[in-house]
Amino acid sequence: MRLSPLLSAVFAATASIGLSSPTCGQTVNSTPLNPEPTETANEAEAMSEADSASSSEPIYVNQDAVPVEVGSARLNEVQPATTTAAGAKTIVVPTVPNIESPTAQAPTPQPNEPEPRVLVSEIAIDFQDYTGPQNQLEDIIFRAIETRPGLATTRSQLQQDVNEVFATGFFRSVDVIPEDTPLGVRITFVVEPNPVLRQVNVSTVPPGAEERVLPQEVVDEIFNDQYGEILNLRDLQAGIQKLNEWYQEQGYALAQVIDASEVTDDGVVTLAIAEGVIEDIAVRFLDEDGDPILNEQGEPIQLLTEQDEAMGGRTRPFIITREMQLNPGDVFNRQTAERDLRRVFGLGIFDDVRLSFAPGTDPRRVVVVVDVIEKNTGSLAAGAGISSASGLFGTVSYQQQNLGGNNQTLGAEFQLGERALLFDLRFTDPWIAGDPYRTSYTLNAFRRRSISLIFDGGDPEVELPNGDRPRVVRTGGGINFTRPLSRDVFTRSEWTASAGLEYQRVSIRDSDGELSPDDELGNDLSFSGDGKDDLFTLQFGAVRDRRNSPLRPTSGSLLRLGLEQTVPIGKGSILLSRLRGSYSYYIPVDFTDFTAGAEALAFNVQAGTAIGDLPPYEAFSLGGSNSVRGYEEGDVGAGRSFIQATAEYRFPIFSFIGGALFVDFASDLGTGDDVPGEPAVVRDKPGTGFGYGIGVRVQSPLGPIRVDYGFNDEGDSRLHFGIGERF
Repeated sequence: MRLSPLLSAVFAATASIGLSSPTCGQTVNSTPLNPEPTETANEAEAMSEADSASSSEPIYVNQDAVPVEVGSARLNEVQPATTTAAGAKTIVVPTVPNIESPTAQAPTPQPNEPEPRVLVSEIAIDFQDYTGPQNQLEDIIFRAIETRPGLATTRSQLQQDVNEVFATGFFRSVDVIPEDTPLGVRITFVVEPNPVLRQVNVSTVPPGAEERVLPQEVVDEIFNDQYGEILNLRDLQAGIQKLNEWYQEQGYALAQVIDASEVTDDGVVTLAIAEGVIEDIAVRFLDEDGDPILNEQGEPIQLLTEQDEAMGGRTRPFIITREMQLNPGDVFNRQTAERDLRRVFGLGIFDDVRLSFAPGTDPRRVVVVVDVIEKNTGSLAAGAGISSASGLFGTVSYQQQNLGGNNQTLGAEFQLGERALLFDLRFTDPWIAGDPYRTSYTLNAFRRRSISLIFDGGDPEVELPNGDRPRVVRTGGGINFTRPLSRDVFTRSEWTASAGLEYQRVSIRDSDGELSPDDELGNDLSFSGDGKDDLFTLQFGAVRDRRNSPLRPTSGSLLRLGLEQTVPIGKGSILLSRLRGSYSYYIPVDFTDFTAGAEALAFNVQAGTAIGDLPPYEAFSLGGSNSVRGYEEGDVGAGRSFIQATAEYRFPIFSFIGGALFVDFASDLGTGDDVPGEPAVVRDKPGTGFGYGIGVRVQSPLGPIRVDYGFNDEGDSRLHFGIGERF
């Protein structure tokens, strides 16, 4: 049986039988006691029980470091006891996979011939130079041995007694010396007790490793009850087991005490611990079956570090390793590794992410390998259709989530119709390379056309002079930067800040694409009055997220603040400050036991105002699925300022279906007539609205599909659809 020196340590004290030449009183028939024990029936039964209790048999060495057989096992690489530079004796012990308590050595098989038996006249204990308390130790020895004065004993019985005394754990060496006397054999047990335990220290391997993760306070707390007592190897082993358990509880799955070989004469024990230091973080690409991808020679592609280019896959290794909080030189922690894997999988470009290990160049260190199976991250789609707004049109869209292997997203959508060319281009880098703060940015360019809710709905409806509904066309682009406000990029930040710049050319047109600066009542639809405005906007935002879940929150809060400041450049020379805020709060409740699942009360309050020049299409629109349900989109009003509030009770119905009861309210605070052209006033929108109703949430791969049926305060009702929760 070969025992690994890197997994754990076992304390072994010395045990031997010393023999003396027979003295006076020896007869011709007297036989010297030779160290060849026999196995009695009771001993055999005891050893059978010991074997069933542990699959690894303990191995003991005597003070001369001579291996002692146990069954068929033998430890060959045992070094003698040494002395340190300070003169402290060191007990050198072997290391084994599991730290075993000192137990009795298995006796050798019983010989065919019966063993000679001799009469014991006296039993003595020699503590040599030990000056500590001896009464307790004498009691321990006499309770451990079977040999008694006045009774016969054998060579095997004495060997068994030596082993039993040693197995108590209080002694570093045990010898037995038989001596003939006129009345029989005098048996002397020569013992060297362990010192009084004063301190347990810890050293980590390999030498020069980073600061250890095990605080000395934890070590002292575990061994505190043993301090001031004679060192007992069984108790020390129990403490070592608690140290290993502490590492496991803290997530240090590779850490373990590997050696406990040094005990000084003044009672200081030094434990050697391999905490599982990481040598490097590597990446390996796997195929769909989970096997390593092969190179042209049919061999597995080598492990890739963050400096390497991608081989066998598209993703550059540093995209993966920068998501790892574990770093070379750190002690491997299972909990940290699990969070790292969740972050890597959360990139959305892998079908599977696993963790494995490879040996380092230093056998006492480990290489952490992130195994990934890449997914298809690109898509291309095309289509055609016809509508009253665009006539006959065709669309092409392209999406790539891992552009260049950098986890960057490129999206492009084009719509070419009889009346207009519309497009939307967007590029996002979720983490600028080399940035220590996880800053992201988005570039976009667009040409969009939509029916503005500001100029739609109401009673009466107000249209363009040619009878068309006004279309707002926005052409422009911008850049926006976002950064979590946390110095630790691996800890979820409550606060996130954003800043950006955007330019838009806004024009009001009819269905044929012709400019229409006024409605049929002569009200201006743009700020400049000629149907075209330029908006150069500085955008600032902040978000504080304390929700327990971003998708289905049941507790916590969410605060959003935003400021848009235009610069008076270009058509209309618009100087506008637009402020907006939103606050959501979630309370877990338990009102029903209809089915298992979380229930919550959800509240949301929003408010905003516009200061300065206000183009009518930039007013706040109220009413509809994201405002007051029960009203058509934009039918409550459009104002320079607004406030709206919502309360919902969310509850489960089935495992994938939930329900909601809701109440909505919104008001333009009487600012509808402060908007140029008074679009809400001329359409007779009320400016204030109230709604209530019931909804259903169906879980889907796209998120919760929201279906709400709402009633408004004017007696009307509407069915609303959406993706995701309102807030």
